[in-house]
Amino acid sequence: MQRKAVRRGSRILPGIAVLTALAAGALGLTGCTGGSSGGGTSDSKAGGNPAVPAQPGKYRSLPAPCKAGVDSKKLKAMLPNGDSLTPEQRDQMYAGVADASYDGDRHVGCRWTAQSPEETRLLSVGFERVVSYDRATASDDDKAKQVYVRLLTDAHLPFPGPATSASPNPGAPATPNAASPNPAAANPAAPSASATPPAGAPTPAASPSAPVELGSRVLEGLGSDAFIEDKLSPAGATAAQARTVRIVFRTSNVIVKVEYSVQPALPGTVPPSAETQDRARQLAQALVERFNE
Repeated sequence: MQRKAVRRGSRILPGIAVLTALAAGALGLTGCTGGSSGGGTSDSKAGGNPAVPAQPGKYRSLPAPCKAGVDSKKLKAMLPNGDSLTPEQRDQMYAGVADASYDGDRHVGCRWTAQSPEETRLLSVGFERVVSYDRATASDDDKAKQVYVRLLTDAHLPFPGPATSASPNPGAPATPNAASPNPAAANPAAPSASATPPAGAPTPAASPSAPVELGSRVLEGLGSDAFIEDKLSPAGATAAQARTVRIVFRTSNVIVKVEYSVQPALPGTVPPSAETQDRARQLAQALVERFNE
């Protein structure tokens, strides 16, 4: 009888093990089979779309500032050399002096100086490549635009656009309307130069034409965003007025600054606004084309 019980026990035990395993599976106690579609422990984030980081900016490096877009012809127009310079001195002057930089892929610049008995001219260009360290929230271009907007605000210039005619800073000086070269268009109450005087009225004497003052303003057609500053140094009793024109523009994730200063030596001399701005804009346009190559 004992031998039969043992044989029966050896037959019964496997059956009990099978039933136990089936019961455990029905109760969901087999946690080692992860990834099943019917389990209650699925990740709640599985159905969400992961954040896709923004693409890097267009520019991964910066060109050499002393050579990029600054050819000898433009330099000679902006920095006329003195007759006293030797050929070696002229070559050295036009070569420029690079700014000290600890990261040539992020910030570089170059400066030129031309001196003569009549005047001193200074020219500088600077490139800044903007990088976003969190492209999940802002791209390199977005960060560069934030830098440009801050520079525009510091210059007390209005933001471009038909709905933003007011200056972003309270108390900022009004700027001329670049889109309206005719002063009468900006001020309807101003008399028109072509208006016919009333009969019997004295004809006004012709006044000498005053130099055109273009002023500081937002520019269009130069990179992605651009503005120009035009400033005169305070007039002194024995000193001439120096004019400094500064152009700032953005192209993708790079901020470019061009600064051109003309400092006459003779008292009472004022550098012309139109000519100074035109030369600075020609250089800025050449830099835009250099970055678009």
